[in-house]
Amino acid sequence: MTTNPEQPAPSGAHEIPPEILTLRASIDNIDAALMHLLAERFKFTRRVGELKAAGGLPPADPSRDRQQIERLTGIASAAGLDPDFAEAFREFIVHEVIRHHEHIAAEHAAAGGSVPVLDTYS
Repeated sequence: MTTNPEQPAPSGAHEIPPEILTLRASIDNIDAALMHLLAERFKFTRRVGELKAAGGLPPADPSRDRQQIERLTGIASAAGLDPDFAEAFREFIVHEVIRHHEHIAAEHAAAGGSVPVLDTYS
């Protein structure tokens, strides 16, 4: 949470340096961008889940997972990010995607097998 630079610091508290406020604003912007990127990612993975359900494919793809782990840990290393963190973050996201795919597969089976149309504007 950022401190409003217009608001005085609470009594007894140290004033927050302007550079920290600027850095926090940038961090907040990056956090917002990450949320938007994740929302976009989940739109696409939802469609993958729908297509997997229609094709009778399993929600998880271990071969793809291994390829992605190798690719993303390499990217993380090159970017100066801890590859273990990158793998843990990817695992968190993939777990959520698989949960969505399992739910989609169940919905697909209950609906008699129709494939929903991707609404890219939703």
